Amino acid sequence: MLTILLVLTVIFWGIAPVFDKLALSNSSPFLGNVSRSITITFILVAITFLTGKTKEFFQIDFRSFLYFALSGIFAGCLGVFTYYKALQISQTSKIVPLAATYPLVTALLSVIFLREPLTFSRILGTFLIIAGIWLVK
Repeated sequence: MLTILLVLTVIFWGIAPVFDKLALSNSSPFLGNVSRSITITFILVAITFLTGKTKEFFQIDFRSFLYFALSGIFAGCLGVFTYYKALQISQTSKIVPLAATYPLVTALLSVIFLREPLTFSRILGTFLIIAGIWLVK
């Protein structure tokens, strides 16, 4: 099941930048982010009501809600805006791989703040990501 979910994630995330680049030829990164966010909000609210999860939503503890909100601000708002602006300026085939190096930041912050172990394979993976950045640029 995990493999199927990851493959679908890769496919969905691989398709999206093509639509983003097409849309950005006629719109701004700000309006693109607004359009995307409104669409996602309507879909998620509808699913919440249709699946009967409304009560559960209002039972989320404040700390979890705050962390989800911060994640949304950094990834869904600021990250998408800067990503859209980069897509508008340069080639999709160059921007997407470079933007996909965010695991470097996640790995570093996970070691520092979540106290996750720094293993040989993670260090090797980090160097491979850096090599990939060098090859793309």
